[in-house]
Amino acid sequence: MSKPLIGISGRRWAATVLGTHVPPAMSSLSFDLHFADYPQSVAAAGGVPVELSRDADVVEVVARLDGVVLSGGADIDPARYGEDASVDLGAIEPERDEWESALWRAARARHLPVLAICRGFQLVNVLHGGTLVQHVTLRDGEGHPQWDVDGRRATHGLSVVPGTRTASVVGELTRVNSLHHQTVDRVGEGLVVSAYADDGVVEGFETSDGEVLAVQWHPELLVKPDPVFRWLVDEARRRQRQTALA
Repeated sequence: MSKPLIGISGRRWAATVLGTHVPPAMSSLSFDLHFADYPQSVAAAGGVPVELSRDADVVEVVARLDGVVLSGGADIDPARYGEDASVDLGAIEPERDEWESALWRAARARHLPVLAICRGFQLVNVLHGGTLVQHVTLRDGEGHPQWDVDGRRATHGLSVVPGTRTASVVGELTRVNSLHHQTVDRVGEGLVVSAYADDGVVEGFETSDGEVLAVQWHPELLVKPDPVFRWLVDEARRRQRQTALA
């Protein structure tokens, strides 16, 4: 049996973001961006990473995958959860919102395991009817976000809810990194909260069917192979076996 194929979502930026590195002849082009730690983490966990482009039919793409990572990035458009944008809202990418929402629906329709990270975590909450706090600030050197600290450092405490799938996956993990300026406000319907930060911010949730694990922190920047990536690849491999026996 081949290694599971894991699709990873990413960003699309105008080439001008690279400034003087882009010659004038290419200034009107765009590029797709995937931080290397995501595919590295999938590979370290035993999967085959695939950096997804949005230039194909989502259903056809997902039909070829064994699992999906919804990665971090820009803020979710507040219109998706019925709010106006606050003055502190960061950059939004509505086209990415739409694309990843379609990825989510296609993956769920095929019962693929999904690992949602940071922005992905927030998007899943919104897709389940939840809302977000559009902006939070660092308080007394603690909390969210911590942009001046190396993202590979665990900087705040984590309390995992006993009995959840997340607890069985992350084990004794008690500290994580903090690279987000939005947080969950109202938790979406059908999501089971599985982890909190020291200040009560929701840091993890899952679905009761065991197919989705979502975390606010960035596990791809921590030890490799990280346990949540191992969970994703193991679940994808288990589904491969079930499909082969069907």
